[in-house]
Parts: sequence; structure tokens; C-alpha cells
Amino acid sequence: MTLGEVLLWNELKEDKMLGLDFDRQRCLDEYIVDFYCNDIMLAIEIDGMSHNHKEAFLKDEIRQKRLESFGITFLRFSEAEVKYDRLNVLRTIEGTIIEILKSNPNVKLPANFDSSLLM
Repeated sequence: MTLGEVLLWNELKEDKMLGLDFDRQRCLDEYIVDFYCNDIMLAIEIDGMSHNHKEAFLKDEIRQKRLESFGITFLRFSEAEVKYDRLNVLRTIEGTIIEILKSNPNVKLPANFDSSLLM
């Protein structure tokens, strides 16, 4: 794991993100994503320096479109964003989770979830 992945994992593990269960290095279809919440079908990727090349970018784009075709919401952050702007990364993740929950009322909310966030 890169430093950015470790930092973000520390914020996601043990149901810390709004009580939702995230997995690390989750296999989906023929791909592995950095983090995944099955309950809301949210994948999160942290892109390091190797993703800055055109070939890697194109592969990432194909992979993301494939996973999105299954109904998975995809968030992508750079390693630098996670390391140096983690608060905004976490806000983006929380905002995305809330939007997913608002649009999918059938999702079972975690026991300690603050339902006022959905108002």
C-alpha cells in the first residue's frame, strides 16, 4: 500500500466512514479496486505516479467504465490529494455516500447512522 492508501484506509476501516463497511484491495469482475463498500456499491481508487502516463490513464478509464456498467459509483483521487488535502477527500467521500443513500432509499442504513444527514 502507498502512503496515501494507508492514510485513507485509516479513515475507512472499522466502519469509521458513516458506519459503512469498506474493504481494502477488493476484487471486482477482473479488476482490483483500492477500497470498496458493497452496501452502496462505491469504489475508491488512489492514483499514484504510475497513473500519470497516457497508457495507464487509458487502462484506468476502461476499467472504470466497465465497473460503472455494473452500477458501481467510482471515486478517484490522486496520491497527493490524499496526502495533502485529506479533509476535502473525506468530505467528497461523505458527500458521495449521502447522495447514494438519498437516491437509494432501500439501502439498509448502519445502526448508528445519523439519518438527519439525508434531509
